[in-house]
Amino acid sequence: MDTDRSVADVVDNKGGLRLQWSPVFAGALAASALSLILISFGAAVGLGVSSSSPSWRDASAALALLSGLFLILQALVSFGLAGYIAGRTQRVIGLTPADVIESNDGLHGLTTWALAVVLGGTIIALVGLSTARPVLQSRPAATAGEQLLSAELDRLYRSVRRPANLDIGYERAEAGRILLTNSGHSGVSSEDRSYLVQQVAAATGLPAAEAEKRVDSVIGDAKTAIQRSRRGSVILAFSAAAALLFGAVAAWAAACAGGRHRDGATLPEWMGGRPTTPVPVV
Repeated sequence: MDTDRSVADVVDNKGGLRLQWSPVFAGALAASALSLILISFGAAVGLGVSSSSPSWRDASAALALLSGLFLILQALVSFGLAGYIAGRTQRVIGLTPADVIESNDGLHGLTTWALAVVLGGTIIALVGLSTARPVLQSRPAATAGEQLLSAELDRLYRSVRRPANLDIGYERAEAGRILLTNSGHSGVSSEDRSYLVQQVAAATGLPAAEAEKRVDSVIGDAKTAIQRSRRGSVILAFSAAAALLFGAVAAWAAACAGGRHRDGATLPEWMGGRPTTPVPVV
């Protein structure tokens, strides 16, 4: 039995297109490994597009843009390597026209890109579930506002005279939900503001005037924090989408280049190949 034909899962008898899964899996694993290394390196040197630290919200727009460009660059490198491996290791079966071979190489590169994206998304989802489960079990009242505005909520309920047995976990979660209304056009309503003033005064023992001043200050800080967080989320979403789109193009082009290298041609200059000099005809 022909082993080459046993690995050809998709066959087009008219065009000769064959999809071999061994090069696809090899390229996808290489892309996932290299992408993990580059993203870890970028996070280590401060090029993370997002962070759980409240100080990240004070980062400049230039740093956020640089982080997004690094995300796109690592996608080009990772998916380019994956496409080259998929095209270089693919086996050409039988007599196939050159244009069909190149299309088949590009198909392998694009399939490798798709598999690497699915694999990376699955890993991220599993890691997110494993890290979020202990938090949900230990703090069932935690909300998105409490996580995003943790520093603002700390300042809102800061007091040196609070009783030791007083639990303000629910109050913090409720205040976080109220402060999140800053993201709307109308902002925090006067009714919610008055309720926060009463709540802070009761929890901290501050006079009504000082509690009102603290609430107004925290409402302004929370609005700024939400705007900066929204800006970071937009940059992250745009950078991730652009990285995936450019990664698909890089995987296709690198797979075609890898196929030509497999067939004896030299690598293009953008992949590190040496430029070919024409031989003068005498």
